[in-house]
Amino acid sequence: MTSGGTTLDFTPAGTAAPLARRVLRQAAFETKVSLRNGEQLLLTLLLPALVLVGVTRVTSLDLGSGDRPALALGGVVALAVVSTAFTGQAIGTGFDRRNGVLRLLAASPLARSGLLVGKVLSVLAVVVVQVVVLGVIALFLGWSPDAAALAAAVPAALLGVAAFTSLGLLLAGTVRAEGTLAVANFVWVLLLAGGGLVLPSPLGAFAGVLPSGALGTAVRQALATGTVAVVPLLVLAAWGLVAGLACARWFRWE
Repeated sequence: MTSGGTTLDFTPAGTAAPLARRVLRQAAFETKVSLRNGEQLLLTLLLPALVLVGVTRVTSLDLGSGDRPALALGGVVALAVVSTAFTGQAIGTGFDRRNGVLRLLAASPLARSGLLVGKVLSVLAVVVVQVVVLGVIALFLGWSPDAAALAAAVPAALLGVAAFTSLGLLLAGTVRAEGTLAVANFVWVLLLAGGGLVLPSPLGAFAGVLPSGALGTAVRQALATGTVAVVPLLVLAAWGLVAGLACARWFRWE
């Protein structure tokens, strides 16, 4: 076609963009949506920040033995991971599924695997933002950063993201959007109250086999003592593997 003496070529491109670029673009898009959503920011940043200030300042709360600001930060980082990877991801994906967005994206060049990888990368990006914000707040509350402690917390955070993202996607892919909304928020409250995320759980040893208890213990121990909690990491890995396999088997795209 010509327009004003200029030839315009409307022939579609022969190939799609490389898979890695498609995945990164999808991850960037989902990250921007999460950080611009007021309800998501309340869940991912404001509430964890308030919990961090509260548990650090209220000395009557038993955080365990060790540096109090470090223990508080570890527990709230675990809470932030659950807020983003499980609650936020489950609700967002559940409504995307109800509105037909997942079906359309799964049929695009991004494909199903690319969409899932993009979601995981988006969760990681948001968690990084959360950790930075919470870390800055913790500095004002008396926390002293330690390189060894930060390094020890990385495996726990990564395995926590993997396990809770898989659980969130499993919920979103098997339950109706309205049910997902109710269950995800209810589970978040339960885990905050007694799941061993921020405070040692009243469930005792049983909490150690829960993903929340394992994540909370691993991150708190890492930041407070600079050591890696091997058993909780194995528990998180097991939950991530089982939830991932269940998600691959039962996740419904529409």
